[in-house]
Amino acid sequence: MTTTSAEPTRRDFLYIATASVGAVGAAAVLVPLIARMNPDASTIAAGAPIEVDLTPIAEGQVVKVFWRGKPIFINHRTKKEIEEAEKVNLASLPDPQPDSARVKAGKPQWQVLIGICTHLGCIPIAHSGEYNGYFCPCHGSVYDTSGRIRSGPAPSNLALPPFEFLTDTRVRIG
Repeated sequence: MTTTSAEPTRRDFLYIATASVGAVGAAAVLVPLIARMNPDASTIAAGAPIEVDLTPIAEGQVVKVFWRGKPIFINHRTKKEIEEAEKVNLASLPDPQPDSARVKAGKPQWQVLIGICTHLGCIPIAHSGEYNGYFCPCHGSVYDTSGRIRSGPAPSNLALPPFEFLTDTRVRIG
């Protein structure tokens, strides 16, 4: 006949100790494994939208910011630049697109472009070239103030990033 005691035995202690060490070991393996499945902080930051305050950008000034590692040109166009961009004969453009399709309605003074030449990926220079828009020094592509290709080897207009105006002086890109 076996008697049982209410007091813990050495065997009970070994069971509890083994279970505790196993639980700690499992946690030590699972925490880094789960953490590795999350995206890197730089990846999260690279894809996140950015907000830009437009207040300090003077009329006629082009500011460069970065979103997803790409240069973004924010151009505060003058009335003269807007009028010239709207007057262009679309049939004369290699990649015809009206100026109104390249700006947000009601805000033609703000031009937001991805500043990467569509030919080989160089970064154009603002307020340069024959049309006082953008000039790519690598192979000579010339864009107007609306970012439309006018001459040179580039096959298409400068791309537009996804953007929206939060207020009259704040824009979100991305």
